[in-house]
Amino acid sequence: MRILHTGDWHLGKTLEGRSRLREQEEFVDELVKLADDQQADAILMAGDVYDSVNPPASAEQLFYEAAARLTENGRPLVVIAGNHDQPERVASVTPLVNRQGITLVGTPVSEAVTIHTRRTGETAHIAALPYPSEARLNELLTTDGDENVLRQAYSRRVGMLMQRLASSFRPDTVNLAMSHIYVLGGVESDSERPIQVGGAYTVDPSSLSTGAQYTALGHLHRAQAVKGDGVIRYSGSPLAYSFSEAGQSKSVTMVDLTPGGFAQVEEVLLTSGNPLVRWKARGGLAEVYRWLDEGRDSQAYIDMEVWLEDAMSLKEIQQLRKAHEGIIHIRPVYPEMEAAGFIEQRSELPVHELFRKFYQRQTGGALPEDSLVQLFLELVDEDEPGVREEVEGR
Repeated sequence: MRILHTGDWHLGKTLEGRSRLREQEEFVDELVKLADDQQADAILMAGDVYDSVNPPASAEQLFYEAAARLTENGRPLVVIAGNHDQPERVASVTPLVNRQGITLVGTPVSEAVTIHTRRTGETAHIAALPYPSEARLNELLTTDGDENVLRQAYSRRVGMLMQRLASSFRPDTVNLAMSHIYVLGGVESDSERPIQVGGAYTVDPSSLSTGAQYTALGHLHRAQAVKGDGVIRYSGSPLAYSFSEAGQSKSVTMVDLTPGGFAQVEEVLLTSGNPLVRWKARGGLAEVYRWLDEGRDSQAYIDMEVWLEDAMSLKEIQQLRKAHEGIIHIRPVYPEMEAAGFIEQRSELPVHELFRKFYQRQTGGALPEDSLVQLFLELVDEDEPGVREEVEGR
């Protein structure tokens, strides 16, 4: 049996107000072609179908189209809800799609999903656990406020749920597990909405010792294996969704299995989507314009730091953005800021106060207008509302 593992599509997600829908459509086209070319017998989608609990209609339509195309020739598709998803929304169309070989699991259930593949005639049991928050489990795991106590209680509860689902495993079937959780040891990026308070919602890999031949995980956007019993892996997101993912290769995972056999894993790289890159222009605006003239990263989204002696004018900022529509952030780096360690470490002063002091030094004591301070804050990504909301998990 050949399984295609994917996850964290985040349909409807934007990048600082820029739509990623076209790129997500390209990904769906690539995924369907890849599933056909690679002769995938089944698709596992490990959560975060959407980027929010109330996705735009275009995102829902894209998901339904993707599900229909992936299962057109009788190929099973199993989808679980992630922490970004509204579980009832994900599962709401179950009556319409069940007969098409599409299984949608919104909230934790007590029985494994069973699928049959046409090409090999094999049966697979999937211990499929959607994002198991305390609210979705409808239970309070502990009244102790200690983070370690909650982490241990949460990890045990996840383990119990997985063991119950894995009770369906048989020697003559392909036995799989799938969940949307943060497993201890996984490498995070900025675009994953935190699902743990500190480390409280962290799951120990031992909780996934179910006897599954392969465990398909969602939540972390970097494709990676996790140490534990058996083969445990995050497929990663299909697109780079934050600049902390700049330079990462995006992929899906192909897994070959036979009943009782060891999982053979292959990472298949994706080509869809615009790359996210970081520019550090120590040569100032002249270096930036040289890169633009050379056509550097012409199809990319750009996070830019530019070293300057004098403050940028609004006209210069507008010219840069007009020259390359993919420029997302423009962060000026001034000598005094660098000397004060502004780049390497946070000042104890608020950013706007640091800028005011710098402006006063540069101008011999003049105070910047509020509009100029606000413009500077908009150029510093740590103070942009979209970034704050993402980091704080709103």
